[in-house]
Amino acid sequence: MQSLPVIVGFGGYNAAGRSSSHQGFRRMVLESLPTQEREQTIIGLACLMSLVKWDGECYRDSDNNAHDSASVAATFAQQVIDGTLIRRLENAIYDPDQVLSQKRVTVQPGDDGDVVFKLSRRDMPEKVPAHWQVEPENGSFEVRSRDNGEFLVPVYNRQAAQAAGQLPSGFDPAAQYNSRFHPRGLQMTLLGASDALHSVGVPWELIADSVRPDEIGVYGSSVFGQMSQEGLGGLLQSRLKGERSTSKQLALGLNTMPADFVNAYVLGSVGHTEAITGACASFLYVLQAAVKDIRSGRRRVAIVGNAEASLTPEIFEGFTNMGALGTDEGLCKLDGSSIPDWRRASRPFGDNCGFTLAEGTQFVVLMDDALAIQLGADIHGAVSDVFINADGLKKSISAPGAGNYVSFGKAVASAVAVFGEEAVKEHSFIHAHGSSTPANRVTESEIFDRVAGAFGIKDWPVTAVKSYVGHSIASASGDQLMAALGTFKYQLIPGIKTIDAVAADVHQTHLSYPLADLDVQSRGMELAFINSKGFGGNNATAVVVAPNRVEAMLSRRHGAEMSGYRTRREQTRKAAADYAARADQGQLDVVYRFGDPVIDEGEIRISPTGMRVPGYEHDVVFDHVNPWEDMA
Repeated sequence: MQSLPVIVGFGGYNAAGRSSSHQGFRRMVLESLPTQEREQTIIGLACLMSLVKWDGECYRDSDNNAHDSASVAATFAQQVIDGTLIRRLENAIYDPDQVLSQKRVTVQPGDDGDVVFKLSRRDMPEKVPAHWQVEPENGSFEVRSRDNGEFLVPVYNRQAAQAAGQLPSGFDPAAQYNSRFHPRGLQMTLLGASDALHSVGVPWELIADSVRPDEIGVYGSSVFGQMSQEGLGGLLQSRLKGERSTSKQLALGLNTMPADFVNAYVLGSVGHTEAITGACASFLYVLQAAVKDIRSGRRRVAIVGNAEASLTPEIFEGFTNMGALGTDEGLCKLDGSSIPDWRRASRPFGDNCGFTLAEGTQFVVLMDDALAIQLGADIHGAVSDVFINADGLKKSISAPGAGNYVSFGKAVASAVAVFGEEAVKEHSFIHAHGSSTPANRVTESEIFDRVAGAFGIKDWPVTAVKSYVGHSIASASGDQLMAALGTFKYQLIPGIKTIDAVAADVHQTHLSYPLADLDVQSRGMELAFINSKGFGGNNATAVVVAPNRVEAMLSRRHGAEMSGYRTRREQTRKAAADYAARADQGQLDVVYRFGDPVIDEGEIRISPTGMRVPGYEHDVVFDHVNPWEDMA
């Protein structure tokens, strides 16, 4: 009997806001929400964006004016709307109209003499060129040269693609804790993992004390590493910019760091750790690893997620030169306009010209079903399986290929086998990769359409969250999963609102692409297929199960235990709601355990059957058996 990996917590941040308590999802379907929930969403985002601050009695704006809830919702609604989702890249990160680069030029001495410049002692080369005349001057050096020389001169250019899925305006991850020069991606990691853990409603100490240390796993990564100045970006630029690299840039730049930071500074875990990347499918790659380990019984708790701070000039330029990004010029051509419509830059399955780059972080907390029942954890869904397949022979490493047929087809077949044909045909929907490139809209829609035809599915709803938040690379399918959990909660499928019509070359025979939020209350969505297609042939599809369906499954397995579970769950839900209320007031409670006492390795006690690590309730157990006993 395999364990079922259930989702007991979820959190993170992207252009729609905070993921826990479905804040980001509610922002996407804002116009379809009842008035009270719409106002709650606006107030929570206004606090996140520092438009107002809760002082314990009322909300106060930057001028110290007092506001009640109704006043906040009425006064700041437009600023919240304008400062979330895809929009023109704001100057909080850098100015896309003034992107610094350096050009190599040849300088010749003028008629009146030498080329003269000054260098600090630190910048002087060990071997001085023969044509330099060097004179000390006030701690630096004056250099004179009569020969031709090559110099790097700064130039400023306008970025070709300026739309981005940037975190909400005014929300600075570095300001939420003592960030200690962390790269932006790792700042988001700590915030996203903390949000997911708090959303569980069960204290982490209780969870950790309920299992062995090696039954906990952290699965996380980023695709690009940390490309900001504090990470690999600064390391690689330092020599060309005449700066010194720091002792932190190389280590903090590694793409394993999201998992490493969660282990070291959030959980304090000595359990399993795993960092896998699969381009744009990376979230599903780490999710599959966790699901496999929980199903097999090797792990009982898993923290799974990614963070990607990809809004840097270099990454924009790289994707632009590949022809992958929707540039301002391309958007203007689509609309016959002289001004790009940045809000509608990402247009999955419509007439489009490229994807929209984004930043974000998403994490989920998984448990095996027995532990969730024991602790009274609230279950928001389950992941029954994740399938990953490569493309095979390709003309271009970045082009789509055959592998997604395999991953998606296997996912649908798996769901039919576990949940039955009726559930898949009538109560499932697709969260497409939906990148907003012309190639994707054709190839991905054809996969969905042909698989739907094979399984006899009609009018299969297809949505694409990138139309709201852009493409956050490593955490992109995490964005899709968070939106799927929102659909299970509210029975609304977010429409693809950035397009006026489905493009003529998109396959639609068995599919339906809602252009407005789709109310599916009458049908009841129980299954979501999360699909991801990544550069290099990294294809993945996950089957996600709604909480009502999961509870029915658990009732059949656990029987009489469910009554006590539901009682315990009430306290869990109250604790989670308390955190949601604090977070909506801007109190994010970021966990950063830097400076906590470290493990005294000398106190580790080892025996042939296991070891005791100081500070942990249970021993690590050496319970391995010989799997090749028949060959011994």
